[in-house]
Amino acid sequence: MMPVSAFIATLLFFLLATGLWVGLALLGTAVISLEFTRDMNVSAFLAGDIWRSLNAAELAALPLFIWMGEILFRTKISNAFFEGLSPFIKRLPGQHLHVNILGCTLFAAASGSSAATTATIGRITLDELEQRGYDKDLAMGSLCGAGTLGFLIPPSIILILYGILADVSIIDLFIAGVLPGLMLSAAAMAYIAVRTSINPKLIPQANMASNGVSKRQSAQALLPVIFLITLVIGGMYGGFVGPTEAATLGVTGAFIIAATQKSLSWDAFYEALRGTVKTTSMIGLILIGAFFLSKAVAIFGIAQSIAESIGGLGLNPFALIALLFLFYVILGMVLDGLSIILMTLPIALPLALDAGFSAIWFGIFLVITVEMSQITPPVGFNLFIVRDLTGEPISRIARASLPFFLLMAGLLFFITLFPDIVSVFL
Repeated sequence: MMPVSAFIATLLFFLLATGLWVGLALLGTAVISLEFTRDMNVSAFLAGDIWRSLNAAELAALPLFIWMGEILFRTKISNAFFEGLSPFIKRLPGQHLHVNILGCTLFAAASGSSAATTATIGRITLDELEQRGYDKDLAMGSLCGAGTLGFLIPPSIILILYGILADVSIIDLFIAGVLPGLMLSAAAMAYIAVRTSINPKLIPQANMASNGVSKRQSAQALLPVIFLITLVIGGMYGGFVGPTEAATLGVTGAFIIAATQKSLSWDAFYEALRGTVKTTSMIGLILIGAFFLSKAVAIFGIAQSIAESIGGLGLNPFALIALLFLFYVILGMVLDGLSIILMTLPIALPLALDAGFSAIWFGIFLVITVEMSQITPPVGFNLFIVRDLTGEPISRIARASLPFFLLMAGLLFFITLFPDIVSVFL
């Protein structure tokens, strides 16, 4: 078993090191491994597996939520966050730095994408915060950290994929992600408040928030976001619609917002559709490769062998989770979050279930570790987005994001000690 496992691992890392697309690397590893070690019609097996992999009804929600995020990305919705949130946060320690956190929290509940959340909020907040005299490192770090909420707060694309792979209710996963997501948002705001209270030089000494706009007028700027959240999340939590229907409502709502804001041009429509096709195709290719590699791993019995080996160590549940946490942090330094989940779930999920954790809880645990991979160099995707927005080196952005990485680690520790937090609304 060990020679086969070593061959598969070496081949996969070699293909990834060549710069080959992740989906093709996963697929190539599975095909080559089976061709060299098994007497079977790999092409026929692959064709059938591709059809089964992409024929899940739940996958229909995926491109729709991506399309919704792409449409919102091209509207003026992000510009409303400073206007809408300023009167409510100007007296908090940290003042406008909280716009990064609250803006990402709200947009995450409307887009489902970490990348879209970080890019959309960052385009308006980073320049504005710099002009107002806020510390640049704290602004960049808070954006990177809060941008990851797009993975945890529903409707999350990652949670949809996990639900399909783990055969778990997607709506239950969405509900389970709400409280941890809000806790992470609150922890980030508390950190900013404490940090700026200790060092007031991180924020402008003159309060520039007052512009004569009332809270009522400012709240009206947030109405489009609230409308979309109510339409999508409220429909699912109320039991009126499923994930696919909610995604359809989300796209419709995004079009209504774009039309109302007069940002719905043919160019914007084309770019949103083009971005959706590109992202969906990328995810689809990774799904195909990951599903097929999982089947190859199952044929070789590798997952069972690893599970038995770890089980033989006699680890208690907390030691097992700590081991998985370290494993995912290391993987997050070299792979993107989607690839991590698809590659490791067939092995990690049975271990977590055997240790007494529920599939819902492990899904939230896994998504938070994937969030951490978004801000770990050298491949943290949010780091690259902020680099493109600011021109700052990755090393500086990663250092600025470290406190928020530690906040996520603290949240993982907390929900491991008190796992009922995840299921409190279920």
